[in-house]
Amino acid sequence: MTGAVALPFWLVALLVVFAAIGIVDRVFAPSVRWFFRRRFNQAIDELNQRLDMRIEPFRLTRRQTLVDRLIYDPKVVEAVDAEAKASGTPRAVVMKRAERYAREIVPAFSVTTYFGFGIRAARRLSEFVYRVRLGYVDDDALKAIDPQATVVFVMNHRSNMDYVLVTYMASSRASLSYAVGEWARVWLLQNLIRSMGAYFVRRNSGDELYRKVLGRYVAMATQEGVTQAVFPEGGLSRDGRLREPRLGLLSYMVAGFDPRASRDVVFVPVGLNYDRVIEDRVLTAGAEKEISGRDFRVRLPALAGFVWNLVRLRLQGRLYRFGYACVSFGKPVSLAHWQKREQVDFTTADREALFVGIEKLGDDLIEAIAAIVPALPVALASHVFLESGERWMSEFELKSAVFGLIERLEGEGAHVHIPRADRDYAVGAGLRMLTLRHMVVMNDEWLYRANPDERLLLTYYANSIAHLLK
Repeated sequence: MTGAVALPFWLVALLVVFAAIGIVDRVFAPSVRWFFRRRFNQAIDELNQRLDMRIEPFRLTRRQTLVDRLIYDPKVVEAVDAEAKASGTPRAVVMKRAERYAREIVPAFSVTTYFGFGIRAARRLSEFVYRVRLGYVDDDALKAIDPQATVVFVMNHRSNMDYVLVTYMASSRASLSYAVGEWARVWLLQNLIRSMGAYFVRRNSGDELYRKVLGRYVAMATQEGVTQAVFPEGGLSRDGRLREPRLGLLSYMVAGFDPRASRDVVFVPVGLNYDRVIEDRVLTAGAEKEISGRDFRVRLPALAGFVWNLVRLRLQGRLYRFGYACVSFGKPVSLAHWQKREQVDFTTADREALFVGIEKLGDDLIEAIAAIVPALPVALASHVFLESGERWMSEFELKSAVFGLIERLEGEGAHVHIPRADRDYAVGAGLRMLTLRHMVVMNDEWLYRANPDERLLLTYYANSIAHLLK
């Protein structure tokens, strides 16, 4: 029993390593985890004190826990059973599909990624591309929102930069959870987007099971107080005008809402506008091909050259950037108050009555967004050039027409962003942007008119304020 046992050196070394791992895991790791968890909770508390809309525990829950909670939600289980029965597919197979959908949808929010990287990147990118300005905002109304309410920012959708710009502009108030389309589901990018708290949406999906899983996730997040940002239009505007509301995500948020038993939902209208939308040529390509036969396609070498030219001009200090980007925050709309005023019942079993109520809510939110979309220099100048037709104008005539348009808009209660509070400078900034892009041409007598070949693009920018002039 006391005899020596000979072991190979490599086996002894392996045993020592495993023993060390066991000691660290059982003795040291719990205290280290406790230390970092305590520091993490302190950081969250400090963030919540700084933010107007606190980060709810739901967003900090482990992703796997949220996935499990979603796939075993009674309504998802009911949908799985119904699908299995209707299609004759084994229940386990349908359940596996529901789990795949849940993993696709549920984000993996990281406070470090969002506040340590995301907001800094959003600020630098926004300010690299645009002169970013805050338009109208009612601070008192925003601060008066019930801290227990779920806040949903609803905004018009003009560019994929909307995600970046609003994340930056709202960074002092809240961390936002976006619904992102399938375009962003590419390697590495999708992991970054998930860690920013966004969830992926298959637009126009006809899969009933998928819609049920998505709907239950959105409903859970809303009930748990997650601050969200949605685009009621559903997709990017291709003609510059506000689109009719798409009611999918909105219906998931409000269906079953009972002010006596549910957390209130407060919608904050957000209006965005740009002097230049980065993807404007892409968005108007279909209409351009129908009108002129010109086919615009994005080619990787041309895109790389475009980006490099921007960087080069910025390093040389000769980059005008893309003009102004402006964000306005409107008066919050409490769902409980709206429901009481409109006499709508979101708990009704009558699907037609429920749809009518949701449609009315969507129309009202689009109207609230439309009212605060800021009018920017390029949109103002584009409107005037289109109205002038083929007539050549001096800069003085242009300024006179734009000043009249500004007074008309302000008389209607619209927000007009006038850079540096100088109308002359505003017209000059808009004219410079249009001439640099050859949307407006100038003759030898220093007179200007719309470029006939670019009337579609001028219309696209003028349409961003068309609803303010009705």
